[in-house]
Amino acid sequence: MNLNKVFIIGRLTADPQLRTTPGGQSVATFSVATNRTWVNKQHERQNEVQYHNVVVWGRQAEVANQFLKKGGMVMIEGRIQTRSWQDKQGQNRYTTEIISERMQLGPRAGDVSSTSPSKGQNEAFHKDEEQEELPEIDIEEGEIKPEDIPF
Repeated sequence: MNLNKVFIIGRLTADPQLRTTPGGQSVATFSVATNRTWVNKQHERQNEVQYHNVVVWGRQAEVANQFLKKGGMVMIEGRIQTRSWQDKQGQNRYTTEIISERMQLGPRAGDVSSTSPSKGQNEAFHKDEEQEELPEIDIEEGEIKPEDIPF
């Protein structure tokens, strides 16, 4: 059995770059940083950052370009792919990328509800800001049947 599946959750290192292929297909590329923390044998906290190149195609590329920004959090589900090409000097070059099959946007930068600041910080963020009330959906009992749910 073979499986090529990757999940990463991290922050963008720069805004996505959106391009269009000669055939009219949208493609966006960006880099995501992920952190790993562990304690070594000397009981010292260690940190490591990995950078992942991500390629997103089609409508997902347009969504990524519109909503993702540097520092924003994203979850990518996809597959790993290594490409090779020859540069202008004739040298063989390789790059390993994550080809996104599914993308989930994280909380927006500056979205206070996505973090857990102290009470004082929370008040400072919302001092002059009105809270938007969420609409209430009134559903009669028995109105939704399990067979009507698409998943």
